[in-house]
Amino acid sequence: VEFVVTAGPGGGTDIFARTIQSIIAKYELMKAPVVVTNKGSAGGAEGFVYAATAKGDAYKLTFGTNNAYLLPVRAKVPYTAADLTPVAALASDEFVLWVNGKSDVKTAAEFVEKAKAAPGALKVAGSQSKDVDQILTSMINDAAGTDIGYVPFKSGGEAAVQLAGDHVAANVNNPSENLGQWQAGMVKPVCVFKAEKLKSDTKVAGDQGWADIPTCKDSGIAIDNYAMPRTVWLAAGVESDVVSFYADVLKKVSETPEWQKYLADTSQSGPYMSGTEFADFIKKDETAVSAVLKREGWLAN
Repeated sequence: VEFVVTAGPGGGTDIFARTIQSIIAKYELMKAPVVVTNKGSAGGAEGFVYAATAKGDAYKLTFGTNNAYLLPVRAKVPYTAADLTPVAALASDEFVLWVNGKSDVKTAAEFVEKAKAAPGALKVAGSQSKDVDQILTSMINDAAGTDIGYVPFKSGGEAAVQLAGDHVAANVNNPSENLGQWQAGMVKPVCVFKAEKLKSDTKVAGDQGWADIPTCKDSGIAIDNYAMPRTVWLAAGVESDVVSFYADVLKKVSETPEWQKYLADTSQSGPYMSGTEFADFIKKDETAVSAVLKREGWLAN
């Protein structure tokens, strides 16, 4: 079985796929050997096009994020979401509003107040253009009535450096992307874009942990949930029993202690989704993000 990774070696999607590969091997969850192939060009489109051209192929599993179904919405790529069959989502990267460690901002409401006092002056650093970070920045502006600017960088790591150096007002990095800077006191979390607080009780920076971060919705920015799922796909045209087989294997992966360690190490949430639940999530997420893309004029067509 070929695991097609829609990102380069060493990135989050690559680690996601290789962790699953190692757990499958350890617990002998599949008889067939697994080979990992990285096809990350064009924002992951290379991997999804490769998968889409393998219609009916039961031996190619493709690993990505919500880019599987959002790339065709925001960019002209030679595949559509209908060329893929959703199998499962095993984890979600959460998004946190971060400010510099020396900032006087303590709450989401204070951040909004500061942004409104200086329209266009505050800048958020993020990874890539018209991608998850900039989409979230647009959602903040829409929800809070602010005019916050966005500065794109190549990665969340670069966005973390920019905030730690006080070159921007904020970033919306995933927990793991700002972990080191938080522990060093160079940045601090304001709120998490989640309906409820993160559940980890582990103390991360001094006496503070992920569970101590308030939700943005409760503290001043009316955004209920915003997360990036880690997803697995087959090509269109595969038999339903093939989808069920892989969904069952991945469910077993999600129940292992090794998977729980992966979630903890990467500061991700871990609700497993497949079948109707996953399909409903995709539809809801695509609708919400498409509305942002349309408002900003970022739709591919």
